Amino acid sequence: MSDSLTHSSPLLEVKNVHAGYIKDVDILQGVNFRVERGELVTVIGPNGAGKSTLAKTIFGLLTPHTGSITFNGENIAGLKSNNIVRKGMCYVPQIANVFPSLSVEENLEMGAFVRNVPLKPLKDKIFNMFPKLSDRRQQRAGTLSGGERQMLAMGKALMLEPSLLLLDEPSAALSPILVTQVFEQIKQVNQGGTAIVLVEQNARKALEMADRGYVLESGRDAISGPGLQLLNDPKVGELYLGAGKGH
Repeated sequence: MSDSLTHSSPLLEVKNVHAGYIKDVDILQGVNFRVERGELVTVIGPNGAGKSTLAKTIFGLLTPHTGSITFNGENIAGLKSNNIVRKGMCYVPQIANVFPSLSVEENLEMGAFVRNVPLKPLKDKIFNMFPKLSDRRQQRAGTLSGGERQMLAMGKALMLEPSLLLLDEPSAALSPILVTQVFEQIKQVNQGGTAIVLVEQNARKALEMADRGYVLESGRDAISGPGLQLLNDPKVGELYLGAGKGH
């Protein structure tokens, strides 16, 4: 990203956050994490490291027990998700991320539920970005392939024109060819100016295209740095890019 961004405050900053699903049992144990404007930041780590918990805590689905979460200069820790959406952040969960009984076009319209603006220009923009969705605009979302469903989930979130998009395991359960397609679309969304937090099991592919990456281990940010630097780090390679690189 450009040098001018380094002089302003980060778009998102997580400081010393502890959070979990059960009282007194923290999955996140003092995580520190930041995203600059327009950046693509990936979060990798073993199962149970707290990757999805971090995304849910940032988006207000979990309330941190301690620590702060600042978005656009405002502390959002403890805010409800619907309020966070209005501030310009969207979250695409790993599963149950589209309305299967509604058409592709209706899903996009549902994505813009909090906006009081003409929807056609927004839909046209999404259809230009995801041509496959344009071809299937009247098709029910439940009949789409896994890759198309992920594209629709992203398109639905982008109807709100967020400044930050949280993606939780977008490549999960997809075939290798669909993984490549979905990652290409994520890169395109980011190049359009949307900052992205990409929580991923597919560590190698995620780091290849990330500006920066974080390795979570036991609920802490164990290692962080530029994506390609982490990709070439022997310790990261041994732990996270070996046998499980395609998973």
